[in-house]
Amino acid sequence: MTLTEVLVVIAILAVIAAMFLPALAKAKRKSSRIGCVNCLKEIGVAYHEWEGDNSDKYPMSVSVTNGGAMELVATGNAVACFQVMSNELSTPKILYCPDEMTHVATNSFAGLRSFNISYFVEVDVTNETNPQMILSGDDNFEIGSVPVKAGLLELSSNTPISWTAARHKFAGNIGIADGSVQSLTADGLQKLLQQTGVATNRLAIP
Repeated sequence: MTLTEVLVVIAILAVIAAMFLPALAKAKRKSSRIGCVNCLKEIGVAYHEWEGDNSDKYPMSVSVTNGGAMELVATGNAVACFQVMSNELSTPKILYCPDEMTHVATNSFAGLRSFNISYFVEVDVTNETNPQMILSGDDNFEIGSVPVKAGLLELSSNTPISWTAARHKFAGNIGIADGSVQSLTADGLQKLLQQTGVATNRLAIP
């Protein structure tokens, strides 16, 4: 092949790559989003299994002295809730969103820390008899363009909360007490907060 022919082939390959790379990136983002939804569904199943063995209550509604995590979660400690459910969760890797950029997955429940968890815990949901309540979900929130910090986050239906771009491009996933998972934009998140049936939603942010 002449030099000209080689350059033409390279140019054609570059054009083809430029055409397909955005599609591949989009497919990868979609796959990661689906992976996040699946993680939250598995977490939801774990909550229901734990509830069935503990007087029909989630760990957030059972005292620490009775094997729950109520007092700890009420201070914003999401780690304690997931450690209590370690027997129901197949692996702590479920607590890590595939699109996560700042946290890291772990194989150990004993060594579980906030930076191993991508999902918040709703403090006040009691059990699945409150099906419209939020249960868990992506924790990459921002209020007034400022990312929220770890700890207890109190949200009214009018709080101007939205998602950061960190994971799902200004969108996120929320697990509901009825076992479903909703993929929401910022507007969808605001509407969901208005439908939970409580004046203030308290979230434990890892």
